[in-house]
Amino acid sequence: MKEEKVEHEGQHSEPGGSQEEEKEGLIEFHRSYRELFQFFCNNTTIHGAIRLVCSKHNRMKTAFWAVLWLCTFGMMYWQFGLLFGQYFSYPVSLNINLNSDKLVFPAVTVCTLNPYRYSKIQEELEDLDRITEQTLFNLYKYNSSHSSSNKARVRRELLNTLPYPLVKIQDPHPFHHHRASGVQENNPQVDKNDWKIGFILCNKNKSDCFYQTYSSGVDAVREWYRFHFINILARLDSQDLNEAALGNFIFACRFNQASCNEGNYSQFHHPIYGNCYTFNGKNDSNLWMSSTPGINNGLSLTLRTERNDFIPLLSTVTGARVMVHGQDEPAFMDDGGFNIRPGVETSISMRKETLDRLGGDYGDCTNNGSSDVKVKNFYSSKYTQQVCVHSCFQENMIRKCGCAYMSYPKPDEVEFCDYKKHTDWGYCYYKLQDAFASDNLGCFAKCRKPCFVTSYELSAGYSRWPSATSQDWVFQMLSIQNNYTISSKSGVAKVNIFFKELNYKTNSESPSVSMVTLLSNLGSQWSLWFGSSVLSVVEMVELIFDFLVITIFLLLRKFRSRYWAPSQTA
Repeated sequence: MKEEKVEHEGQHSEPGGSQEEEKEGLIEFHRSYRELFQFFCNNTTIHGAIRLVCSKHNRMKTAFWAVLWLCTFGMMYWQFGLLFGQYFSYPVSLNINLNSDKLVFPAVTVCTLNPYRYSKIQEELEDLDRITEQTLFNLYKYNSSHSSSNKARVRRELLNTLPYPLVKIQDPHPFHHHRASGVQENNPQVDKNDWKIGFILCNKNKSDCFYQTYSSGVDAVREWYRFHFINILARLDSQDLNEAALGNFIFACRFNQASCNEGNYSQFHHPIYGNCYTFNGKNDSNLWMSSTPGINNGLSLTLRTERNDFIPLLSTVTGARVMVHGQDEPAFMDDGGFNIRPGVETSISMRKETLDRLGGDYGDCTNNGSSDVKVKNFYSSKYTQQVCVHSCFQENMIRKCGCAYMSYPKPDEVEFCDYKKHTDWGYCYYKLQDAFASDNLGCFAKCRKPCFVTSYELSAGYSRWPSATSQDWVFQMLSIQNNYTISSKSGVAKVNIFFKELNYKTNSESPSVSMVTLLSNLGSQWSLWFGSSVLSVVEMVELIFDFLVITIFLLLRKFRSRYWAPSQTA
């Protein structure tokens, strides 16, 4: 910064004398703090600073303006702190837009609600069924129509062949609802009896046991039967039992008034929900498009829902299970599916909605889940939070129990759990389920939300189908067409899935305070308190720089006068 030039008026060179001219240097600094402060107050564009100089002969005014100037300066930087704090908290705003365009029809998965036809697996389930019937008789005096008195002795012998029998478990605190260590409460407390139905699972050395108890006998029997059924499935080759033919379950399929073909669906088997068929999935060559809303421009399915060959002690619901999901997402029938009732036409209207989250500092979401999520994806699909959570549970099963649970995918080198090979896997599984439900496994913390999510809002309507006046000819036509005799409404169901409208909502996050907004707010505060601009900020920087330079020069001068001057005198 250039030093202020002092002009000397009235000085003239004497005749014959040498005239000294004051030259301006390239870089000059002020000689003192006082001179620097006076120059700044006389020339700055910051309002109020000049009052510190022009009122220097009035100490009261000088003190007043000094205090006012410092308070204003402090208030401005306090506001600056609030603005920076708001910016670095990374708030977001939710922008909602309504768009209209032709839409890609989602994937639709339909399951039979019966794992296998009872006639095909009856031989493998014979021992389990007999033991279950004997257990029902012992606990509830229920005499199955399949049982006979001359087989009672056989059943009593078989009762000891399966581990973890279903028994009455005495409740030590019948009037206090609490969860003790190692006890899983699955229903509200019922005070009618002081005991519950359940089964006890222990570790290998019997040092710790887990009580899986139910106040409902129906739930207890079904869960106990399901547990042993999973063990039986782990030993069987499911390929020999599957019925992959679409016509065995779906009598008619139409989309947008055109019949479906084999290229429009893929099949997989669920250990509890049976054969499942996914329409318009990711493997389809040509995805279905919806350019017109309405029931006539969607997917229409006529389903076989007869219950003649269901597993009686496992499949307690008739009908079908349906789920609507994205093409690259697996069908989690337990989490997001809903049941279709036999003898009813179910019309499901959809409305698409998307959510685009901000990642990074603005939110805890992931784009693909491959690099920033420490959970291995066991599903051959894109990342979703459900995929991650189920993979996390399976990962814990493999690591802690030494085997994989039947309902989830597994690595090729790992076996499915079977208590003939893994004697305490049931104890390990139910303990993990309890820890998983209370989030002690950390799966929900590890599995971050995806940044982009597509969901479908569903609403359903129901009507009796076929009607009483039309059921005769409808049953006749379906029987002839599918070579299968349909005699009652319980044998068929119809479901229509379509877009209610082509308007879809997009929710997108954006920064509430961007860098441009922050600079604008800072400029507004600076202008409010000092009435100045960006150049005034440069003047403040220049003042601080000159202050530091003067300080350095004064320290050097003091250092030289103390240490160098005596040595030169000597």
